[in-house]
Amino acid sequence: MAEPLIINLAPTGMVPTKEITPHVPLSCEEILDQVASCHEAGVSVVHVHARDPEGRPTHHAEHFAPIVEGIREIDPELVVCVTCSGRYVSDVAARAEVLGLEGDARPDMASLTLGSNNFPSQASVNGPLEIRQLAEAMKERGVKPELEAFEPGMVAFAARLVAEGVLETPCYLNILLGNLGTAPLSPGMLGAFLALVPDDWTWALAGMGRYQLDANLMAVAAGGHVRVGLEDNVWWDRERTELATNRGLVDRIAAAAELAERPLATPAEARQRLGLGSRAQAARA
Repeated sequence: MAEPLIINLAPTGMVPTKEITPHVPLSCEEILDQVASCHEAGVSVVHVHARDPEGRPTHHAEHFAPIVEGIREIDPELVVCVTCSGRYVSDVAARAEVLGLEGDARPDMASLTLGSNNFPSQASVNGPLEIRQLAEAMKERGVKPELEAFEPGMVAFAARLVAEGVLETPCYLNILLGNLGTAPLSPGMLGAFLALVPDDWTWALAGMGRYQLDANLMAVAAGGHVRVGLEDNVWWDRERTELATNRGLVDRIAAAAELAERPLATPAEARQRLGLGSRAQAARA
């Protein structure tokens, strides 16, 4: 049997607004409604960004707590990953605030971008010291890093951090392709990343904007896993004539996985694959 496909839902992100698309969930209630729907469609990991009451991206833990707690009520085995992005906040202590959440609000994973990169209109700065500090903070809190790589050299840097003992295996790596300013999407480029990925790591592929579908299909065919959602792409079609929904994007990948004869991973199976153990075990940690 083919390896079950882990679908990682990125429903909100930092950029989409209601003006860009009415389908993006910004409030806690909207996020939870869409997570519940996408969980029914086969999502096993949720990549969480929080917004303040005005809809602006926020790093404050108080805005993440009800989202994480609400996801636990949907399914306690769902893997919850919170963002520690430096896109709008550079201070490490501020970025790590969400790692201090306790009880049912405690995340399973947190994003760790492995280097600096440019987005179309701004830079995301992640220096070597900041990366190490965030990784150590995650280790101290028992939160597994969700590694994010926009260039092959970032994968090599992660391997160096494993050798130094800063990161612990098995690692979960999200490869993000198609962003203007970083690695483009192509089979050859994916191969450059995968040539650096150790055999015991789990990798997933995300495509930015119009490249999301191609990236997801490539991952399904190549035996990897997928990240999908309105954080990365708000359009359904390449011509950008129809706005997407999170549920629609997940349904499309679930259909592709069925064609490829890859079953969808349950949250419990995703936990086992990512080395997280059951939620009950995580709660006692």
